[in-house]
Amino acid sequence: MSSASQGPSPSSLARQLWLASSELAEGCLQHPFVQGLALGTLPRAVFAGYVAQDACFLESFARAYALAIAHSPDRDSLIAFNALLQGVLQELELHAGYAQRWGIDLEAITPLAATSAYTDFLLATARGGDAGLICAAMTPCLRLYAWLGQQLRAQVGHPGHAYADWIDTYADPAFEALACRLEDLLNRLAEPSAETERIYGRAMELEIGFFDAHATTGA
Repeated sequence: MSSASQGPSPSSLARQLWLASSELAEGCLQHPFVQGLALGTLPRAVFAGYVAQDACFLESFARAYALAIAHSPDRDSLIAFNALLQGVLQELELHAGYAQRWGIDLEAITPLAATSAYTDFLLATARGGDAGLICAAMTPCLRLYAWLGQQLRAQVGHPGHAYADWIDTYADPAFEALACRLEDLLNRLAEPSAETERIYGRAMELEIGFFDAHATTGA
């Protein structure tokens, strides 16, 4: 699996955890849902369902950042978590744009089992109050999506289909910068331990489970 274009340094904890999850990341890239996005063949109704569930997920992601702010051990991490929270709020605005354009009622979302499993895991980890473990739970989402965006950009360039904005969002260097910022926090705040590895690995498993929940595609 090729690495993200920038990403964490080769010797960092974030890099080691990412490489340990390489098979799951590759599974996400080759997933029919993701390839349907890349090729523009994903049925609109499937994408609409994904957007609704992802908006629900992102609201919990934002709350997890808020808990990370509360448990920040120093001023630098407080500032960094706040900046990352602002990034999630911008991503929610993107989803609101999709919803308005495609007639999705984000207020009427019933979380799927895969969504609830992921949000429950995130919030339970965040409520534990260990800033390093919170980073381990949240980093896979940003690193994976940055990597997927970059890989799909290399695969399909700048496609003219309806899902081009999705690829553009996650291939953007600004999103890579958010992923790197969270990885920097992970490297600084998390202990290299079996628990850190478990939390990171579980988040990656939940990522592919989220795609599995939207597996009926036209890829």
